[in-house]
Amino acid sequence: MQSANTLLRKILRSSILPFPAWHGMKKNFFPLSRTLSLSLCLKQDNSCSLSEKLDLDEWKKVMKSGLQETVSETVSEHQELSTLAGARELVEMWRLAGRLVPENISEEQLKAFMDCPSKTAKKKYLKFLHLKELHKKNDKRKMDEKRERRLEAQEQAPETDETKRNSFMCLFSNCMDRAYNWRVAQSMIFGQPLIFDMSYEKDMSVREVANAVKQIVLSEGFNRRSADPFHIHFCNLKDGSLYHKEFLKHYKEAWGKLLITVTDQCYTEVFPKDKLIYLTADSPKVMKTFDHNKIYIVGSMVDKSIKRGVSLAQAKRLGLETAALPLEKYLLWNAGAKNLTLDQMMQILLTLKDTEDWKKALEFVPKRKYCGFVSKPVHELKKNLDLLSSLKLGKRQEEVRKQFAKNYSKKLTQK
Repeated sequence: MQSANTLLRKILRSSILPFPAWHGMKKNFFPLSRTLSLSLCLKQDNSCSLSEKLDLDEWKKVMKSGLQETVSETVSEHQELSTLAGARELVEMWRLAGRLVPENISEEQLKAFMDCPSKTAKKKYLKFLHLKELHKKNDKRKMDEKRERRLEAQEQAPETDETKRNSFMCLFSNCMDRAYNWRVAQSMIFGQPLIFDMSYEKDMSVREVANAVKQIVLSEGFNRRSADPFHIHFCNLKDGSLYHKEFLKHYKEAWGKLLITVTDQCYTEVFPKDKLIYLTADSPKVMKTFDHNKIYIVGSMVDKSIKRGVSLAQAKRLGLETAALPLEKYLLWNAGAKNLTLDQMMQILLTLKDTEDWKKALEFVPKRKYCGFVSKPVHELKKNLDLLSSLKLGKRQEEVRKQFAKNYSKKLTQK
């Protein structure tokens, strides 16, 4: 311990003490009687052996390594700043040369610019940033113009008329909501029931269930706004099912306030079987008129792969009467399935209930699925279509000509 202190004193005398002597300072500027404390361990531990010595070489290596690390860090930072500055100067030169370069470029974009492997890649990247900046400017300009137009319209329009209109619209919407809710509440007591069958969860994917629920939500809105709404029943709807989760997503807190009947029981347990009619496109029986004393069932199914006969098999298994809409009787149907969405079915049934007019009701069928409404008997139209198809195909031309001549002569004689 004492040998280490004496060694450090000699080093200090030879290195530090000449410095004040050169500058005319007194030698007692650094008092020699002051002892150097090497560490807290040496102060506290007095039992250290005298043979322990301070390893100055290791201490120098540690100090040099720390200095080299700091120097390398500063050098790398300086190099990075210099490269960024060089890249920014290059971008400015390209802008002055008339190339497509963004006006403002960030450090991250500059680093990505420097990482480009070739000059053409750098040009393309700068062009992409330039176009992106132009799009942002155009969007901002459009938003500013729209805001200015709105402010001008607000200044020009009298405040009294606007406040009157807004208050009237709020009052009107509140009154209409009350009227709609009152009608639906009456239908729950006196109205005709309409059942949505929720037993097709196993036959659909999660996406198809979500689409089915969206269509049912639209159907409930159409029914609520109608003059004579149905009393809607959601049967076979179990808590925790996919249907139930999707309904909670759509309605949220309003789910418990809907004026509909929700049950996990089957409709055969709630209503008598002789009053139930299952509406399915696969049914061999065609619906002729709308019966106000019957209870119609609509399968809550959206099938992208068009699995035929699923709802018909469900109805037959339960021993129920089935019916299909008379689409071919009133519409010139194109090739394809006769399946309609649930909201279209709701609009058709509501129109039939109010008017009992099939032509008005079937206007809700998408126009891409049919050519037009039938104005003549179906068998005559089929004959004409067969004649046209045979003429197009070039088959039996002589027979077609003879038949056409006979029909034409009959028309002349009738006249």
